[in-house]
Amino acid sequence: QVQLVESGGGLVQAGGSLRLSCAASGLTGSIYAKGWFRQAPGKEREFVAGINWSGSNTYYADSVKGRFSVSRDNAKNMVYLQMNSLKPEDTAVYYCALGLGAGLGSTQSHFGSWGQGTQVTVSS
Repeated sequence: QVQLVESGGGLVQAGGSLRLSCAASGLTGSIYAKGWFRQAPGKEREFVAGINWSGSNTYYADSVKGRFSVSRDNAKNMVYLQMNSLKPEDTAVYYCALGLGAGLGSTQSHFGSWGQGTQVTVSS
């Protein structure tokens, strides 16, 4: 059974940085894309960033492009989200997701397993 566990969330002032981590277990192989989504109170879950199975391709939502960076370490079954220049509108619960296949996708239908989420709060 696949399990994803996020960590690294917290409270930070606007302009600050956080690094989220996601540990995966129960995987059979590493040929899976991975992604990050977020959900703010009263809003739908939205795509933030994605990375293909090898890490050679990444994709970002326009709202975070240039500020966030996604990376992965397949040897450790980890995926990371470096978040810089944080804004109050980045406040949300951030979820790690495991792709159904190797390629990139930006919709929830491309992902089959989800973590429980980690809260990120950015104060103004």
